[in-house]
Amino acid sequence: MKTQTVNIIGGGLAGCEATYQLAKRGIKVKLFEQKPLVFSPAHTSKNLAEIVCSNSLKSTDLSSASGMLKAELELLDCKLLQIAKECSVPAGSALAVDRELFSQKVTNFIKSLFGVEIINQEVTKIDTSLPTIIATGPLTSGKLFEEIGELLGDERLYFYDASAPIVDGDTINMEKTFSAGRYNKGDSDYINCPMNKEEYYNFVHELVAAKRVELHEFENVQVFEGCMPIEIMASRGEDTLRFGPLKPVGLVDENGKRPFAVVQLRRENTEGKTYNLVGFQTNLVYGEQKRVFSLIPALKDAEFIKYGVMHRNSYICAPAHLTQNFYLKKHPNIYFAGQISGVEGYVESITSGLVAAISMFNMLSEKPQIDWPQESMIGSLSKYLVTADEKNFQPMNANFGILPPLETQIRDKKERKLAYSKRGIESIKQILN
Repeated sequence: MKTQTVNIIGGGLAGCEATYQLAKRGIKVKLFEQKPLVFSPAHTSKNLAEIVCSNSLKSTDLSSASGMLKAELELLDCKLLQIAKECSVPAGSALAVDRELFSQKVTNFIKSLFGVEIINQEVTKIDTSLPTIIATGPLTSGKLFEEIGELLGDERLYFYDASAPIVDGDTINMEKTFSAGRYNKGDSDYINCPMNKEEYYNFVHELVAAKRVELHEFENVQVFEGCMPIEIMASRGEDTLRFGPLKPVGLVDENGKRPFAVVQLRRENTEGKTYNLVGFQTNLVYGEQKRVFSLIPALKDAEFIKYGVMHRNSYICAPAHLTQNFYLKKHPNIYFAGQISGVEGYVESITSGLVAAISMFNMLSEKPQIDWPQESMIGSLSKYLVTADEKNFQPMNANFGILPPLETQIRDKKERKLAYSKRGIESIKQILN
């Protein structure tokens, strides 16, 4: 083995999972985290693995791409997924976590690992002679991203995304809500805030007209479709939200009727004291968020604990620079993981940290790299990063569209997705064998 120490820059989801995967294989790790000395515009906690957008890690159902990916990760001993389950809050078929508890548990676990040194320091230079995993996330500091740009000889890439506001549960008017999971999945884990036709269209009108935070940094603002601000979505048509985050399909109130539109609230913590407005990522100024979102009948007098914010996310052009095992073509000692690598989503970021760490270990041990099967979500996501169109590259979530087709056509949509999942899970089992 060439060396027994790896530098990991960034203590987010990808960096923490990579740290565990290397430490359990006997590799010493220096984990560099700039907090609490330096905070990004979206971070506030001193702990590792801080979640700043939604608290949902998406569905666990095997008929979903996210559920398929989770099942594959479980086979590979994904530690952060285990901790997420320990910190889960009711969310139907989705895996949602108590953010503070999750971050604290991850921090305590990483600190307990043998051979891991946490260094609170902002890294601004990269030594290509040292084995390094760059997992600084989409909010990589300006100086380091300039250094990465110099290293790659490439222009910086970015997009904008947003987070949703959080309200105090005690200030919600429960008389104007009903509890139910969509299609009766879960144990009525969501608080549903119904709106009639007049209330909905008035809300949409005010939402579209509301004042937004001006983004002066770039004239051509690129917005990631998977985290679209609700006001931008609403501007695409007055019924767009009724077919998106406010869709009433699969929901009926206590009288057995389906509302015209529904705003769903999801628990933020295990006690149910705070709630996230599902799908309400926004770039409205704070005063407008209070005014417009209070038009939702159940939230008329709600107190907002945290307002939504929009921020710039940075990522590299993966197809130009990365291999399928997440190391640079020009600098094999340097690996990328997390959203800066070009994946999008919490579980996808964790996945990239796991894959990068295993790849790093194989490199240091002079073992052949794993050829992740394309039938797996892990393999297809990794392949997408290196085969996508360089000119139009955008970060990618796990989805069935990137998987190779099934040998046998299945007409039923759910059965077809389950077949994809079963095939992918089996392919990972074969790798382990």
